[in-house]
Amino acid sequence: MDELPLDQVRTLLAVVDEGTFDAAAAALHVTPSAVSQRVKALEQRTGRVLLMRTKPVRPTESGEVVVRFARQLARLERDARAELGMAEGIGPVRLPIAVNADSLATWFLPALTRVPQDPPICIELHREDESHTTALLREGQVMAAVTSSPDPVAGCSVRMLGLARYLPTASPAFAARYLTGEPARDLRSAPTIVFDRKDDLQDAYVRALTGERSAGAGPVRHYIPTSEGFRDAVVAGLGWGLVPEQQSRPLVRTGELVLLEPLRPLDVPLYWQQWKLDSPALSMVAEVIAAAARESLRTRPGPRGTPEARQDPQETA
Repeated sequence: MDELPLDQVRTLLAVVDEGTFDAAAAALHVTPSAVSQRVKALEQRTGRVLLMRTKPVRPTESGEVVVRFARQLARLERDARAELGMAEGIGPVRLPIAVNADSLATWFLPALTRVPQDPPICIELHREDESHTTALLREGQVMAAVTSSPDPVAGCSVRMLGLARYLPTASPAFAARYLTGEPARDLRSAPTIVFDRKDDLQDAYVRALTGERSAGAGPVRHYIPTSEGFRDAVVAGLGWGLVPEQQSRPLVRTGELVLLEPLRPLDVPLYWQQWKLDSPALSMVAEVIAAAARESLRTRPGPRGTPEARQDPQETA
């Protein structure tokens, strides 16, 4: 295989984006037969099956590599046209980014307001758990992601953003009813608030407290799939949960929440991964996000998880 014909690569991307061969044909202004022939030719050239012929069509693992290449190629072409003064009529720059819900609800959106809009940039956010955002990078659906993984996706660079601190909290009434002894014991049976079925934070916290790999939070679980709703459910007394520090601190001060283990927060490392592209728009957004993270996230945990940076002198966790 000497090369990947660009018309075939772009056709494969159109099929994935549009979901069907017919829709891709309409978008490319060609016949469905031409689309099918291009995809088959590309599969023969690569020696790999690139698409699963489902509805909607999905790329195979090999297809994801080609899709990612196609998106990177389109981005480079767009940036080159802009630098050559040929950007008229191509619209604003679009940057798809994956981010976890807690970052989105606390520090990430304010950071985006700092992104210059000359030329205009359209941000397309994909909300996903921080431990799963790299899958969207791997599939070529996004150009950058906030992730908990330090291992770069193929073709991506990675940089540390900081530590997102979570505090184990509950309402005073809930704590008085369910958490009267050792937290390491009580949290294994008390009702728990969980974001969704991908959320392992509460289980990981109980494992850390007990030192037992098989330990986990209680069997009564309420799934609340929004960051604000998760916080509100803990305040309402439905269960205990790990609430981001930026959300829980004010509620601890007012007495609406109590800390279950003041000296045992949970710090989740966050990283920024992005395509290795010489894209001015992507580079600019990356610098804005990194600067905001330095202001909002922890730099390192202190002894037993107590903070050493940006700590209120009146606070112990």
